[in-house]
Amino acid sequence: MYLKSLELTGFKSFAKKTELSFNTPITSIVGPNGSGKSNTAEAFRFVLGEQSIKSMRGKRTEDLIWNGSPEMGRSNRASVKLVFDNRKRLLNLDVDEVVIERVIFRDASSEYLVNGSPVRLRDIVELLAGAHIGSSGHHIISQGEADRILNATMRERREMIEDALGLKIYQWKREESEKKLEKTDENMKQVASLRREIAPHISFLKKQVEKIEKTKQLKEELRALYGEYLKREHAYIAVSKEKIAEEEREPKQELAELNDRLIASKKILEETHGKDEKTKAIIAIEEKLNGLRKERESLSREVGRLEGEVAGAQRLQKIRGTMESDSVVIPLSEVEGLVRQIDSVSVDEDERDAGILIVTIGRIKEAMHTFLERHRRKKDQGAEDVAKEIESLAEKKKEVEQKLREVREAEKNAQHEEYALRTEIDKEKDSSRDAEKEVFRIMARQNELHGALNALRVRAHELEHLEGDFKRELTEGVLLIGREILEYEKVELKDEKGETLNPQAMTLEDRALQEERRRKVEKLKIRIEDAGGGSGAEVLKEFQEATERDQFLAREITDLEQSAETLRNLIIELEQKLDEEFRGGIEKINAEFQNYFSLMFGGGSAKLAIAKPEKKIRREVDDLLDGGEAAAVAASEDTEQETGIDIEVNLPRKKIKALMMLSGGERALTSIALLFAMSQVKPPPFIILDETDAALDEANSKKYGDMIENLSKYSQLILITHNRETMSRAGVIYGVTMDKSGVSKLLSIAFDEAVAVAK
Repeated sequence: MYLKSLELTGFKSFAKKTELSFNTPITSIVGPNGSGKSNTAEAFRFVLGEQSIKSMRGKRTEDLIWNGSPEMGRSNRASVKLVFDNRKRLLNLDVDEVVIERVIFRDASSEYLVNGSPVRLRDIVELLAGAHIGSSGHHIISQGEADRILNATMRERREMIEDALGLKIYQWKREESEKKLEKTDENMKQVASLRREIAPHISFLKKQVEKIEKTKQLKEELRALYGEYLKREHAYIAVSKEKIAEEEREPKQELAELNDRLIASKKILEETHGKDEKTKAIIAIEEKLNGLRKERESLSREVGRLEGEVAGAQRLQKIRGTMESDSVVIPLSEVEGLVRQIDSVSVDEDERDAGILIVTIGRIKEAMHTFLERHRRKKDQGAEDVAKEIESLAEKKKEVEQKLREVREAEKNAQHEEYALRTEIDKEKDSSRDAEKEVFRIMARQNELHGALNALRVRAHELEHLEGDFKRELTEGVLLIGREILEYEKVELKDEKGETLNPQAMTLEDRALQEERRRKVEKLKIRIEDAGGGSGAEVLKEFQEATERDQFLAREITDLEQSAETLRNLIIELEQKLDEEFRGGIEKINAEFQNYFSLMFGGGSAKLAIAKPEKKIRREVDDLLDGGEAAAVAASEDTEQETGIDIEVNLPRKKIKALMMLSGGERALTSIALLFAMSQVKPPPFIILDETDAALDEANSKKYGDMIENLSKYSQLILITHNRETMSRAGVIYGVTMDKSGVSKLLSIAFDEAVAVAK
């Protein structure tokens, strides 16, 4: 026995808790009309998940709940509980007893429970489908529906047979697979759409990345060239400074000695020729020349300094123009000042409430915004300040150059005047000529030494220019490449023999080669600036993320395509399985149908045939179209129509083959034969027959009873009947009565126990 009991509480006329136990193969439920016995069959439909209120003789959900009577108030809920013996694992649950319960409330809400745990309706349906049980179908035949399978359309008849054959589970799997396939196709379209949307962005980013990669290559090339250039330049400047300092040492020492000798000679001249106006004049001219030389040297250095400053300002202007528009250099001291300002904002322990904290946070935000706004203005002013500085330096340079030209002109005039005086003095032949000649020799030597020193100063001035350029190159290198460029001293240079070069050896190289390196460096810097000198970290990150996103979507499409192909194959397999199981089941049903039909009618034949339903519009189409077109339409319709089940009967001693020609009793016998045949192929655990024998006469009732006894060997039977012959085959009879309050009650008779008592 699979079915143990049925419990009703508040369901229709069963206002109070009522339990029916099923411990015999055949259980009969009897009672007068209107007592509520058919409500038990509807309770089975209800608890097994039936959703049609109409099929349970109601219009609304409330119609299924006890509605009250003068003696008993109405219920707010109705519940039906069905208990299965699951020791043979009829249901796919690893427990020995399964309790399925359904509860409804007057607000139309409903809940399902399995062994007391809430579940979905779908879970109930799938659980029961494995045991060939459903809310309606071949195993629950209610009053007035005995010949439902005969009245049904061919398609509806097919569905009932598929239910009897246990094919619903395959249909649900196929429908679920089709829904999944539809969802998968939709997902594929969405993913493909996403890929199309990001493709232009990836293409744009790819071009940007190519520019950034090109810039990186240029920077690597520049870094390698910069290292050698800077190390050689630094060595040249350092060694040249040492050489100039060494070469200046002896002339300066000799000038000091000559100056002492000149003072002594001048003293002699002053003593002997104190009134010599020409001597005084030439001495004054020499002093004037010395002053002019010093002023000229000072002005030359000033011109060089201004040229360096102008060049530096122009390079800075160029660098700022190539840097990102939102970049600005903030001195460390100003950042430290901001930190000190924020640190000064404090809150005492006893003042840490919400208001003070909000004010404090506001002060901090105000300080941050003020700092940011100040440096935004500074960023905007930076370019204007550099331009103004270049203009101011250029103007100063013009003024100094003008002064330098004037000083050179004055020096030239003083030299001409000195030459004229010397010529006159050389003509004089007096005793003071020796001292004067000594003075002249000393001054001539001084001039030579000053010339040599001036040449050295010019070289030193050139070195200052080179050093300024060197420092600016370092600054530009840091901006373009990074601070690692400052480690140029670690670069190791080797000669043709592979020996490491020292600074002195580096200076022996022709300066034209170093100048060529400088030009290459400048070209690389210009190319880097044209390509966009930024690091492009954000672009690279965005490109990587977009590429990874596109690759992920591509993998998603591949996975979805594989899933779709798997689902299509599964649908084909399920359809093949359905067709095979259905056709095999029809053959088995036909064999049993023929046996039961012959038993019922004493001969004849009956069978189920797979056929396609005819359409009324076919004739109209044939009338409107020519033969070829009509055939094409008919062929397309045949492919689209689904097959159904037709019933062919041949009664003995009658020429009746159509179902519509059968009498009421013959229809009842035919439907019973077919239902019993269906239940024999894959016997359900229980069958409920609600007055299916009402139209049978006494002779056929006996045949019906014999078939019931045979059928009870495979399935439990719950019979709702008025037929005495049918009652006699039951092991337990439940009598349903209804008192004045309208509540259905049960009385039971166990025939086995009654026989034992009688004996």
